[in-house]
Amino acid sequence: ETSMIIRIDGQTQENIKNPVFRSYASVYVDIYCDFMEEIQKTGIQIDAQSYDAESAQKIERLVQKGAIVRNGGKSIYVNKISPACVACQTGTGSTTFFISLRCHRDCFYCFNPNQEGYDHFKQNERNLIHELDQIKSNGFEVQHLALTGGEPLLHKDQAIDFFRYARRKFPSSYSRLYTSGDHVDEEILQQLKDANLDEIRFSVRLHDLERGNWHTLDLIALARKYIPFVMVEMPVLPGALGIMKELLQKLDQLNIFSVNLLEFCYPYFNTETFNQRSYAIKKFPYRILYNYWYAGGLPVSKSELDCLDLLDYAIDEEFDIGVHYCSLENKHTGQIYQLNHDASLSKTAYFSRNDYFLKSAKVFGNDISIVKKKLIKTKRAKFVTNKEYDYLEFHVKNIKALKDIDVEIGISSSVMETREDGAYLRELNIDLCYPKEFEISTDV
Repeated sequence: ETSMIIRIDGQTQENIKNPVFRSYASVYVDIYCDFMEEIQKTGIQIDAQSYDAESAQKIERLVQKGAIVRNGGKSIYVNKISPACVACQTGTGSTTFFISLRCHRDCFYCFNPNQEGYDHFKQNERNLIHELDQIKSNGFEVQHLALTGGEPLLHKDQAIDFFRYARRKFPSSYSRLYTSGDHVDEEILQQLKDANLDEIRFSVRLHDLERGNWHTLDLIALARKYIPFVMVEMPVLPGALGIMKELLQKLDQLNIFSVNLLEFCYPYFNTETFNQRSYAIKKFPYRILYNYWYAGGLPVSKSELDCLDLLDYAIDEEFDIGVHYCSLENKHTGQIYQLNHDASLSKTAYFSRNDYFLKSAKVFGNDISIVKKKLIKTKRAKFVTNKEYDYLEFHVKNIKALKDIDVEIGISSSVMETREDGAYLRELNIDLCYPKEFEISTDV
């Protein structure tokens, strides 16, 4: 079911009749506009068109064909999905490590330079044995752990030691390794098998395939003999459907476990390369603007459409392998869940199961008195009046009590942030809805 929530942007803002609401919403519209202006200063193109409606249609068709839609439509798969991807949704019991950020490759879309301490960790290594000890002594129960980089197999001995030690410390955890594959051979695969590695994820680069370099597939085939779950994880660069379909065919023939198709992102640099290839940022890169931890950058327009088409293709071709589309938004939900899931909520707040933000409903100015009367008649309806911004705030479950009045309702999205002097609710965004059309299960 599609949400009836209306994103408030420069255009839709003009349709808000209530002047107090319109003025309140304009603050967030201006913040988003300022953010987009900063992005434009990097020199990247921004798509003038939004493909959200087209994506929604494609997802609807995939659902009819039997695809599984997860995490509020941010993650979609056919056949099977890694248990680590399921855990990633909330981030509970899931930890990712790296030895260093050194890498022998130079992918133009790599976002590692955005990582905190990038220059330091290009030169220096982390003591992962010590980190595992600390996590254990803090009582944190790790169910999923990963080793990434950089390229972790530039440090073969440390990588093997890490998985061996992690297995001793957390015997029931599910372990995975990310690698380009360039340093994979039978010896390392045997050592990884002996260390009880559960899953290996190979990164395949589209520009290697375009040049006819398919050698990573030989290494993937080799890994099948040693590691229980062999996967490919790669960004889908728009406009390469033909070669991506060919890759899926070959991977299905190799009978690997699954493929993660990642929404392709712009890492805020290498602008010239992106422009040469005519890539543009999505018109609305974030559903809700926030300082997300995941350093992946901004989603490139039309990558999602190609990912959805590849899922469609996998169903039509009756592949056995799992094919999973992981959007950029999908990578953010673990953070929001961790911030909000155990927050002590006010009487007007609602923890969304769709996107994990804290939601509340607001009406403004002249609409307050009529809504207040309605809410008083609704037993146990709690509300708060804010004089400074001239709004009435109440729980989203009470919106249905307003179905017979013509009123514009703001849907507020917030996070609980911990600062030095305590926890604070920080509002990030406000959307528009109408009581007649509102459905709590799909809309928040």
